Amino acid sequence: MNDFLLWVCAIGPALLAEALLARYEVLAYGAGWRSPATRLPEGVPYARGAAPDSPPGAYLVYLDGIGKRRIRDSRDGGQLVKALIAGAPELRVLGQVQPYSPLADPLADRPVWAWLRRHIGLLLFLHNVVQTFVAADHRYRPLYNRAVGSQIATQLRLAGYRPDSGIPVVLLSYSGGAQVATGAVDELYTRLHCPLLLITLGGFHNGANDLAHAEHLHRLTSASDRIEQVGSWIFPQRWRLCRHSGWNRADRAGKITVHRLDPATHVGPRSYISPTAQLPDGRSHLDRTTDTVIGIIRAHIGATAAQGNPLP
Repeated sequence: MNDFLLWVCAIGPALLAEALLARYEVLAYGAGWRSPATRLPEGVPYARGAAPDSPPGAYLVYLDGIGKRRIRDSRDGGQLVKALIAGAPELRVLGQVQPYSPLADPLADRPVWAWLRRHIGLLLFLHNVVQTFVAADHRYRPLYNRAVGSQIATQLRLAGYRPDSGIPVVLLSYSGGAQVATGAVDELYTRLHCPLLLITLGGFHNGANDLAHAEHLHRLTSASDRIEQVGSWIFPQRWRLCRHSGWNRADRAGKITVHRLDPATHVGPRSYISPTAQLPDGRSHLDRTTDTVIGIIRAHIGATAAQGNPLP
């Protein structure tokens, strides 16, 4: 009991402070006090995969889940991104976007958070959880969407993307990254005039963002993914009764396709990106997810070319 009280006394004030301060970044962006960072650390490329001297088949931006804390890290040590680059060398892949920082400021690089990471690592994840709900809050959502959409557009330009080029941009998002991906659609379309394809993997989002400028959204999910299911329950805009939400308008327009990746879980040894969990056909969950994502992108590129809009 004493240990529990000590835990509550230590974590409670920190959580309260986080709840109050989580909105600071988006408000600082809106007020013009700070601009999103654009420079990457030395040695970190703006994109990997297809060479920058010729147009790739598509640009893929990976928006990770709440474990994203710095430029280089991801929940799986970068295995999904590496597998996508190896399996689809025609793609230019960006993994450096900070979906939980409107100012593109890596969480783990901030001095106070570096101390907390060593002492109370759980708070790093809780910070990003709170930021996901800030991004979903109707009071802050427009600013948050504009800030992160601007961050993604800037990183794409630095990686070689040319506006009006017709090259597809794919937003691949994991978990809470789906809230950011769906919110970035309008800003990306406005800034780059690019064909946008969204792929959510266990996507946790509120369904309020307008998807009119997205060509399609592919939802990769599993009956064993409890966290994704919670997202579809707690946000009314995901309910069929809310016919005018962005999600339901896109669904009625035939823009959403569901892909079942049973029996994968959201996290853990049987997650979508597990390299050890095996399927009956001998592939790992990571292999299947990689194959599914690449197949979706290649089919989209082929359909675009067949419609008389060949890539430059």
